[in-house]
Amino acid sequence: MSYTADPRVLAWQRNAIALMGFGFVVERFGLFLQMVTHEPLGGAQRGFSLGLGVLLLVLGAAVALISARQFRQVAKNLDPSVVPPGYWTQVGVALNTVIAVIALALALHFVWPV
Repeated sequence: MSYTADPRVLAWQRNAIALMGFGFVVERFGLFLQMVTHEPLGGAQRGFSLGLGVLLLVLGAAVALISARQFRQVAKNLDPSVVPPGYWTQVGVALNTVIAVIALALALHFVWPV
């Protein structure tokens, strides 16, 4: 099986996106609870959802950057006959980096709202 047909190629990217998405949902869940109950959340409740959400966002960003680095390393060592013609190996690296920057920007926004 060629490297490009291996389903593990996207495993790191999927995990990074899932972590970031879950972090966003967890962080915003505190606001959802506040809207549903029509009562302000206690500091501990809000702090927990904020802390866990930001942690998951930062972890997802780290996984995205690790994923980009690993993919770049593997793509660099691939035999040119294995890479399909016209395949852009650097696009995935660039997109993962952009996704990591967006996740870090969201985490900073949640911690220090404007």
